[in-house]
Amino acid sequence: MSAELFHVVASIIRRHARTGRPIPLVTRYDPHDKVWSPPMPFLFPRQNGTVPAVFNPGTIQKMIERRCLALAEVHPGFKGLKFTPHDFRRIFITELVNSGLPIHIAAALPGHLNVQTTRGYVAVFDEDVIRHYQEHQEHLEHRRQIRPLGEYRDSTSDEWAEFEEHFDRRKVESGACGSPFGTPCQHEHACLRCPMLNINPEMLSRLDEIETDLLDRRVRAEQEGRLGEIEGIDLILAFLRQKREESRRPARVAPVNLGMPGLRPAGS
Repeated sequence: MSAELFHVVASIIRRHARTGRPIPLVTRYDPHDKVWSPPMPFLFPRQNGTVPAVFNPGTIQKMIERRCLALAEVHPGFKGLKFTPHDFRRIFITELVNSGLPIHIAAALPGHLNVQTTRGYVAVFDEDVIRHYQEHQEHLEHRRQIRPLGEYRDSTSDEWAEFEEHFDRRKVESGACGSPFGTPCQHEHACLRCPMLNINPEMLSRLDEIETDLLDRRVRAEQEGRLGEIEGIDLILAFLRQKREESRRPARVAPVNLGMPGLRPAGS
């Protein structure tokens, strides 16, 4: 992050830790997913009596509105402007990506399941696109100069067929494996246990059938006292339910209207 953003975050942390104690770990209720978060060191906690808690989004919204009104009295350019907490979330991610953080890492910070969501967050202007393109071309040219020329030859028909065959082999009943090209399967094709399995939403009903079968097998294993098999089935069930929840989560998130970006005034 930039020096200015780092200074702001460090100032917030220093204010919370001024008594010598670490930032308290508190939980926050997510009204969208209807779940409580695990205990985390939120940057904006408050003291609710003797119990630390997280600011309500409505409270933060009112605080931002008051700050905008105060700024408008000193800086007329802020008159009529309104900000939401979500605006600062977008600004934060934009700042990180434009400062050089890879976008797939930036996507993990706000919890985006799809990097395309993060691309919509990041505000990229024409000059940034040109600069990143030039830097990318310079990087590629430098890499070509230091690597053997044989690495940049055209692929043969056999090599291309092997490349396509890799992705054909990565297709399974419930989805597809996201392992990179040329990597062997490290989980002995126990796909439901593998974090690289991408579930096809159309196959969610198949996961329900697999769960029913596993539960039947678990009952039989309990009757026959096969503790090792019970442990293995419980592990598979945990992965299965986790993957099913991850596949259903995007369908429960309502689309957000981001509006249409406006053109900047000439000369700005």
